[in-house]
Amino acid sequence: MQATRLTLICHAVTPSQKKGRFPDDESITTNGRSAALSLADRYKKNLRLLCGPEARARQTAGMFASAPVIENALRDADVGHWKGKGIDELDRDELTQWLTDSASVPHGGESVTQVCARVAQWIQSLEAKPGHVVAITHPFVIRAALLYVMQCPVSMFYLIDVEPLSATELRFNGVWRLRLETHA
Repeated sequence: MQATRLTLICHAVTPSQKKGRFPDDESITTNGRSAALSLADRYKKNLRLLCGPEARARQTAGMFASAPVIENALRDADVGHWKGKGIDELDRDELTQWLTDSASVPHGGESVTQVCARVAQWIQSLEAKPGHVVAITHPFVIRAALLYVMQCPVSMFYLIDVEPLSATELRFNGVWRLRLETHA
């Protein structure tokens, strides 16, 4: 049985990230040309390139190839009416509720629990599709994937930091595994 290799790459940095704001459908700030040159030879050409539907995911995917496939399961968490807002602009009680109760949706969007369920279902669908998938997505999606693969409780969600353009390697050969690699 051939293994499934899933490489999750976080999109490049955005203006909202630099300002500590919740994401909206914005473009990346990274110089695409220089980032593309640094990423160009990282992965072999015989891969399936997927990305979330947002501009930042599509633009980052463009650093790898010109025609990524949009995968809705890779979309960022819907933060409802918090889109584009800074943490200091939010009601403190609502923010605390959201950070401590994974099922809460004080912003009117999608809960952390819902994001985790969506991502788990998508990862399960890859188990019957051997080969290499490179998926350009968002920190929330990568956190959810790690919780699923490592079988961690959702309470661990906010203990994972995902940096722009970081790569997370997951492998499936009967069981999912996190694989740490060096790029020296």
